[in-house]
Amino acid sequence: MVHTFAEGMLQIGNVFLSLVAGIIALTLFKKFHEHAALRPWKYLTAVLCLFVVEEILGALRSFGIFSSPFLTHVVPSIMMIILIMAIVLEIIYVKHGEF
Repeated sequence: MVHTFAEGMLQIGNVFLSLVAGIIALTLFKKFHEHAALRPWKYLTAVLCLFVVEEILGALRSFGIFSSPFLTHVVPSIMMIILIMAIVLEIIYVKHGEF
């Protein structure tokens, strides 16, 4: 009983912190739009927003409210694809100096 209570409290804390991080990422998204050199950071903010979705899905799954193995596997895959795109784009910008 104590173990499930502690796990639930940690999940709620994770969701709250990820929502705060998502709000910060969305406010930074406007700043990244102004400068072309910060374009890879746009992709990283998208990954952070998808991380918020993943944390919410994880909390719903742990409380038994909603469980979808499809979403819990697809969202991290999309996150990895976007993260790789951001890294490749940053390497191109640094290598060629295209700012």
